[in-house]
Amino acid sequence: MIGLHLFYAANIVVAGWISISCMFYPIKAVSTVFYNAFAYSDAIRLVGALWAGIFVLSVLGMFFPKKMVPVLLFQLIYKGLWLVVVAIPAIIGKKEYPEGMAVFFVIWCLLLPFVIPWKDIFL
Repeated sequence: MIGLHLFYAANIVVAGWISISCMFYPIKAVSTVFYNAFAYSDAIRLVGALWAGIFVLSVLGMFFPKKMVPVLLFQLIYKGLWLVVVAIPAIIGKKEYPEGMAVFFVIWCLLLPFVIPWKDIFL
C-alpha cells in the first residue's frame, strides 16, 4: 500500500506541475516539459488537461489507493506505448525527443508493475 501512495504522491507533484504548465503556460511548457523537442501547438493544452485528470485521480488515490489503480494502469499503458512508438524510433533515427520525459517514463514503466496489486485487479 505504501508503494501505491508513493506513486500517487509522485503523480500529484509531477502531473500537477505539468498540467498547470501545459494548460496555462504552454509556450513555457515547450521548453520546460518537452525540452524544445516539439514545436508549440494547442495540443500542449490537451496534454495539460490529460495530466490534470491524472492529478485529480491521484489525489483520490491517496484516499482510495486500490480503487484508483486504473489510473496507474492507464499510465503504464500510455507511457509504455509512447516509449515504443515515439521515443525508441526517435533514438534510432537520431531525432529530437524529450529525453528527461523518456527517462522518467522508463523508470515509471519498470517500477509500476511491482506496485500494482494485480490480484485485486483480476479477481
